[in-house]
Amino acid sequence: MDVNGTVAEGFEPVREAFVRNFEVLGDLGAAATVYRDGHKVVDLWGGTRDVDGTEPWQHGTAQIVRSATKGVAAAVLLLLAQRGELDLDAPVGQYWPEYKAAGKERTLVRHVLAHRAGVPVLDRPLTPAEAADPDLAAAAVAAQAPVWEPGADHGYHAQTYSWLTGELVRRVTGRSIGAWIADEIAAPLGLDLWVGLPEAEAGRVGRVAQVEAPSAPGGLKTRPKRTVSEAYADPSSLTRRAFAAITPMPDENDPAYRAAVLPASNGIATAEGLARFYAALIGEVDGGVRLFTPETVGAARAEQSAGPDRVLVVNTRFGLGYMLHGTASPLLSLGSFGHPGRGGALGFADPDTGIAFGYVTNAFRKSVTADARAQALVRAVRVAVGG
Repeated sequence: MDVNGTVAEGFEPVREAFVRNFEVLGDLGAAATVYRDGHKVVDLWGGTRDVDGTEPWQHGTAQIVRSATKGVAAAVLLLLAQRGELDLDAPVGQYWPEYKAAGKERTLVRHVLAHRAGVPVLDRPLTPAEAADPDLAAAAVAAQAPVWEPGADHGYHAQTYSWLTGELVRRVTGRSIGAWIADEIAAPLGLDLWVGLPEAEAGRVGRVAQVEAPSAPGGLKTRPKRTVSEAYADPSSLTRRAFAAITPMPDENDPAYRAAVLPASNGIATAEGLARFYAALIGEVDGGVRLFTPETVGAARAEQSAGPDRVLVVNTRFGLGYMLHGTASPLLSLGSFGHPGRGGALGFADPDTGIAFGYVTNAFRKSVTADARAQALVRAVRVAVGG
């Protein structure tokens, strides 16, 4: 397998793992980037740009990263809090009065970030077109009754996280969260990262699809636990309903879907863009921009939710908008924080080692959290840094 790019001395295990992802784990087109202490030490890409095509993946090829977008959305709320424009301990209704309806008046902003808001589902799912309408979608979430008392439990807000975070940002700043990300995060850092893809960038983005994991020696194709598979199969479960808050499932290759601003699910990025974003959360990038203060880094990775997840039906750990290292989302160390994208993408930072990581792919799997290809790369990074 021909792999393009470079690795710094000591990071050769990451190249080896990246090649193995294609040769053994069935990757079709992917890229991986690692920063350490604000400097790029791994920059790799290979395969085809489109999951069903033959055109080579180029440096700068971008892909949809699904829920890895949530980590970018969380940064917006945390940066607004860092600037004194948003109080994480204030009720959501202080900024968005309509949200007080149906027993949600005690929901705090931090509950939204920690998946404790109690509104992972909509009684009437939205169509893809309705989901892309910020006024209609925000009204639907504001009217929704919670399925548990806000703050009392946690469960992954797979789709509704889009409208919860997006409307808070719009009420506080007057801008869409996609525009805020473009102006305040992507532009200063020179990131190839968008929530709401501009038409001018559409030609850089590959086609994606869900594909089966390969059957090979070593147990590469695994079956989910019965309770998890049953939850996904049951139309009445919180699991199915949370992921089906947009119904029918959007076509992720549709230009209209990619142009929508859905910060729970449709961000588009290069591996470099994702890694550079996380590098800037924990330090200066190439001696320049830094996004989070040390205090905000501490808040982002301070555990807010832990234990059985009402939606994902496994144990999860969340800080303020970020998944933390655990069985559902193995990262580099206990101090890591980041977010996977269902079936593939992963971005995270590890302040203790100065590592920031980004992986994107065009071949999605059924896994929700710990994708085998991303995990192989994480293990290789751990070897490289001596962990």
